[in-house]
Amino acid sequence: MTSDIDVVGELAGKVALVTGAARGVGAATVAWLHARGARVLATDLRPEVDDLTARFAGVSTLVGDVSGEDTAARSVAAAVDRFGRLDILVGNAGRSVNKPITETTAADWDELMSINARGAFLHAREAFRVMREHGGGVIVTVGSFACTVGLADAAAYSASKGALAQLTKVLALEGGPYGIRANVVAPGVIETDMLDNFRADSREYLRSFGDAHPIGRVAQPEEIAEVIGFLASPRSSFITGAVVAADGGYTAA
Repeated sequence: MTSDIDVVGELAGKVALVTGAARGVGAATVAWLHARGARVLATDLRPEVDDLTARFAGVSTLVGDVSGEDTAARSVAAAVDRFGRLDILVGNAGRSVNKPITETTAADWDELMSINARGAFLHAREAFRVMREHGGGVIVTVGSFACTVGLADAAAYSASKGALAQLTKVLALEGGPYGIRANVVAPGVIETDMLDNFRADSREYLRSFGDAHPIGRVAQPEEIAEVIGFLASPRSSFITGAVVAADGGYTAA
């Protein structure tokens, strides 16, 4: 039973690795985990991830390309070397491309598959190996409502996020005997800087897209971090292999 957990310190002694941590949902997740006592290694391709060390005492950082095998291996090894263990992996790094299928290039496809799907796989594989040897852990991957519904003008993005749902199911099946849980969060549209690279009229698009969510608006990064944090915590101890919608009701219809 976990109802008597003090949530402020519920992750004390735990070690987390968060990818794509420099901004948006990643940075909000680092803040959430840190506030509850976890020691965190935050990684990102952008050197500004190092700024997190000034914001959160005890947080360590690493700069690297999430799609690289060397980055995945270095990140997991760094968490273990610096903190002695790894209990939580949050695979948040991702990118989007907004193009009709006829304008989507092979390079677009390869880039999104490399960052969104390959990066998540590589980090999960390396984390799984460590968690298996140390009594278990939790893997939470940040997907999208595109895990379950198609999005026009987003073939590569939707396919890459759909891959995360299936990866998560396999991780849950293989991880169960070792005490490893795996889940994917499927957010709706989130107000982050990613939208600035999504399309030329990103901010206008953001406002209009709020109406597509029954809740009447898009999400803030901190709201998605709450769901990630719950799935990373012992309060979700019976949840594994799930695609958890956090989309303001977008996929309810």
